[in-house]
Amino acid sequence: MYCTREIAPQVHWIGGSDRRLALFENMFPLPDGVSYDAYVIVDEKTAALDTIDSALSNQYFENLDHVLGGRHLDYLIVNHMEPDHCAAIGELVLRHPDVKLVGNKKTFQFIRQFYDFDLADRCIEVKEGDTLDLGRHKLTFVMAPMVHWPEAMMTYDATEKILFSADAFGTFGAFHGSIFADEVDFETRYADEARRYYTNIVGKYGPQVQAVLKKAGTVDIQMFCPLHGPIWRKNLGWILDKYSHWSSYTPEDKGVVIAYASMYGNTQNASEVLANMLAERGVQNIRVYDVSKTHASYIISDAFRFSNLVFAAPTYNNGAYFGMENLLHDMVRLNLQNRKVSFIGNGSWAPVSDKCMEKVALEMKNTEIVGTPVVLRSSLKEAQLSDLAALADAIAASVKA
Repeated sequence: MYCTREIAPQVHWIGGSDRRLALFENMFPLPDGVSYDAYVIVDEKTAALDTIDSALSNQYFENLDHVLGGRHLDYLIVNHMEPDHCAAIGELVLRHPDVKLVGNKKTFQFIRQFYDFDLADRCIEVKEGDTLDLGRHKLTFVMAPMVHWPEAMMTYDATEKILFSADAFGTFGAFHGSIFADEVDFETRYADEARRYYTNIVGKYGPQVQAVLKKAGTVDIQMFCPLHGPIWRKNLGWILDKYSHWSSYTPEDKGVVIAYASMYGNTQNASEVLANMLAERGVQNIRVYDVSKTHASYIISDAFRFSNLVFAAPTYNNGAYFGMENLLHDMVRLNLQNRKVSFIGNGSWAPVSDKCMEKVALEMKNTEIVGTPVVLRSSLKEAQLSDLAALADAIAASVKA
C-alpha cells in the first residue's frame, strides 16, 4: 500500500524507511535504520526527483503510481547517482518508456556504468543555472560536485522555494511517521545521527560543502528536501550552522574525546584516570571510547564535535595498536583538522605507540599538540600520577582557553 505525503502544493514525498538494514554502505551501523527520500512534482508536466534503494523499490513504485494517478511521468531528475538513490532507474524506464532523464554530463557517464539500457533521445543534459519549466513550477539546477560524488547536483524549485539537496542535510535513522524535522524533537532523535552521517560520509569534502553553502546563501530557501532523513521547513538556520561548523572543521563545543585501545585493561585504566582528573578540573564535555568496541563512525562524529582529542594505545608489532591506527588514518582521510591532541602510550619493553600516533595525527592540518605524552611501562604506577595530572592540567587549560 502506498505511503506518501504532500509537502507543498503539487510536491509529494514518495520515499520510505528501511529498518532491516544493519550497515549503511556495508560499513556504518544503523541502530535505527535509514530513510530514503524521493519526490515527485505533479504540474502541467510531471517530474520525479531521484529514485530509491532496491530494498524499497516496490514501495517507491506504489507511491509514485498513487501520486501520478495514471498520468505519464515526463521527467526523472537525477540529483545523485549513488545506488541507494538510483537503483530503481532501470525499472522506472521500463514502466515509463518515454520518460526523459535530466542530469549533468557526469550523471549520464555513471548511468552508462550502472545500466545497459539505451540512452539515445532520452537525456536532457543540464549545467549550472539551467532551468526546467514544469508549468507552475520552475526548476533551476545547482551543481554540487564532490558533495559527495562528482556528479552530485541540487534542484531548486523557485515557485515553492524548495532546495532538493541530494545527500546534503541528510541523516541516518528511519522515520517514525513524521517526515519533517519540526514534527519531532530533532536534537534528541536525529542530531547525533545527522552529525555521524555528515562526518563519515561527506566529511572529507568540507571545501566543496562550503562552496555549496555560499550558493545557497544567494537564493531564498524555505525548505530543504534531502535524500535521507527529515525535511527542513522551519529553523533552517540550525542545520545551516551545523554544516558551517562541520564543513569548516570548526569544533561545535569545547570538550575532550578520549579514544583508547587496551588489550588487558592497563591503557584503559590510565584513560579512565585521566577522564576523572579532567572532570575534577571542571571539564564538562568528556567522551571516553574503546576503539575495539565502539565503531569508528561514532568516535569520528564526536571528534568533529569537540575541540580536544586524546589518543591512548599500547605498542603492538612495533607500532600503535591496529584499531587505533585505523581510527587515526580514518580521521586523516576525512580531512579532520583544527584540533588539539594529546597522547598516552604504553609498552612493556619497547614503547613507541605515542610517537606512532603523533606521526599520523600530525598529518591532520592545524593540529596542536597539548601537553607531554605520558608513556606507561605496562601499567600506570603511583609515580606517574603526577605526569598524568600535568597532562590533565594542560588539556583542561586548553579546553578553557
